[in-house]
Amino acid sequence: MFSYVSAIESSRCSFIAQTHCVESCAIVNPGSKLRLSGTPPTSPPELALEDCVPYNATQGVAHESGRITEGVSSMSGDRNSHNLAQNSPSQIAARDDYAPASIASLNSRSLLSNTGIPLDLNWLQEVRVNTSAVERRAQSQVARRTVKKEWQAAWLLRAISCMDLTTLSGDDTEERVRRLCAKAKQPIQQELVEKLGIANLGVKVAAVCVYHTFVETALSALEGSGVHVAAVSTGFPAGLSPLAERVAEIRCSAEVGAHEIDVVITRGHVFGGRWQALYDEVATFKQACGTAHMKVILGTGDLLTFRNVARASLVAMMAGADFIKTSTGKELTNATLPVSLVMVRAIREYAQKTGMAVGFKPAGGIRTAKQSLDWLAMIKEELGPSWLRAEMFRFGASGLLGDIERQLEHYATGRYSAEYRHPIA
Repeated sequence: MFSYVSAIESSRCSFIAQTHCVESCAIVNPGSKLRLSGTPPTSPPELALEDCVPYNATQGVAHESGRITEGVSSMSGDRNSHNLAQNSPSQIAARDDYAPASIASLNSRSLLSNTGIPLDLNWLQEVRVNTSAVERRAQSQVARRTVKKEWQAAWLLRAISCMDLTTLSGDDTEERVRRLCAKAKQPIQQELVEKLGIANLGVKVAAVCVYHTFVETALSALEGSGVHVAAVSTGFPAGLSPLAERVAEIRCSAEVGAHEIDVVITRGHVFGGRWQALYDEVATFKQACGTAHMKVILGTGDLLTFRNVARASLVAMMAGADFIKTSTGKELTNATLPVSLVMVRAIREYAQKTGMAVGFKPAGGIRTAKQSLDWLAMIKEELGPSWLRAEMFRFGASGLLGDIERQLEHYATGRYSAEYRHPIA
């Protein structure tokens, strides 16, 4: 047996890594001193008033010259761990690396939820991305990290808890949505849950994502489960319907009770450098969402360059996004590690400058358990353990769950099962 919490959050078992330097380069901003390694301290100070000073768009962007270094980072396990079921929800919550008044922490600094800042065109103008450095860093992520046995099983359970099960097909029906919701409430077969000894954890996915038409169906099927309902809006996936219609669609989903709204930006604003128009669009969407969380889909497969991705990420966050999301899942190219690295670095820089945290969701193209570990490793190294929660990180990949179940069954029984034994819906 293994301890899910210990395997996720202790620091005894490191991934295989080699310490080496990468030439000085800018991933998001040219002069920022960014470190790729290490884990934030486990006991951050209480939230101080100076941590919450509103960002002043006229203050400019301060830079320090420096080198980006890579080192040994750990996604770790506790070899003396006990059964995961012995950890109560209150014990799990007590280990989160952030103060009660905040939603996350970065380098011991407590961060608040994002309320947006005025559009800072100077900040956008200074954005530079070193493509070769991004690609090397992403490749090293895949090549150097590995985790096995009970620690792998623990990380895969964490991946499930950060998953948005999604059905966004033209042939969706209410019955399909209800089946997906049933899987969301019990993503792992009961027999496998008992073999793993995790029955008391109540493992479930973070949310079910559907078209507006099926929001009420999903809400009814998930009532009392704690699983959120997310609705795609704003003319998904192209996002080219008239603005008034897109805003009305958001309001309709929020009014019927959707917990989260996934909105699509107008990519033409990015291509034309119309940052004010993009900012106003996202800010309007945010206002229409009301209390629902807003995930802003950038459509990175259409944005062509890393610089466009970085700038669009920053504008979405300035306009008040709760999450930034890579793709609709309908583009030819969806979530990739290099693009995700650029977006995560933008999130980190935004947090450092504003004291506000924004979540991240890669969507589309993530189909294997091994890929999910690559993304989790990157999030832990770039943003720290407090982002490894459904409140701050999501996978938009329904096909991923089947492979994770197969890997968990292999851990429990020593045998791989056939894919047909793990249907999604």
